[in-house]
Amino acid sequence: MYRVVLVDDERLIIKGLTTVVPWSSLGCEVVGTAYDGAAGLEMIRRLQPDMVLTDIRMPNMDGLTMLAALHSEFPRLQTTVLTAYRDFDYARQAIRLGVCRYLLKPSDMDELQEAIRQMALRLDALPAEPREEAAAGASAAGNYIVQRALEYMRKQASEPHLSLNDVAEHVYVSQWHLSKLLNRETGQSFFDLLGGIRVEQARRLLLDPALRVHEVAERTGFSDVAHFSKSFKKYTGCTPGEYRNEKLSGR
Repeated sequence: MYRVVLVDDERLIIKGLTTVVPWSSLGCEVVGTAYDGAAGLEMIRRLQPDMVLTDIRMPNMDGLTMLAALHSEFPRLQTTVLTAYRDFDYARQAIRLGVCRYLLKPSDMDELQEAIRQMALRLDALPAEPREEAAAGASAAGNYIVQRALEYMRKQASEPHLSLNDVAEHVYVSQWHLSKLLNRETGQSFFDLLGGIRVEQARRLLLDPALRVHEVAERTGFSDVAHFSKSFKKYTGCTPGEYRNEKLSGR
């Protein structure tokens, strides 16, 4: 029996799916239900089901990033989206990230059962022990997570205490998994990437002569000028002052 988790913020939808779908005759059993994305992710990590039926337009949840997180962290997992959100590009992106079926509410029983059968067929076709790391590294989902993580890091780089955990929570994966994806996709660690982002932002700010070096350091998330100067030289080969003098003098 394939194990299924249902996630939807509409309790009537969860009740209907639980009671109306003939799960046992489809070779499945519902092992958990959740009413928001965060609880759904926690349940999926804890129960590690074979299938998930989920909405993707729930409060405080980026649906596409959630789907990418699931498929990146659990390559065997089969998902079907059940949503009222009618957007072709969004649906196409969801499919690209590994979703088996994208169904619009209200869906009839034939559509639901066909989606469940298709997920079961995919699971039947999987090898007994897939190479999870290779699958995660090669997937579009993993790349999507990395791009969302980098976007968030650029937006939050000025926060001096920005951590790997902060970014991992934003993209709905574990710290360990995000660290692995960042290394695989970019060849750099989280701290090297964050340092590079901060230095790149500092280079732009240093072109403004009205800003003092310590102000640039503060605006780009460095704890003090000494740390800023050391990091800046590591990435550029010169100090912030030398960089500014060279650029502003036109040399």
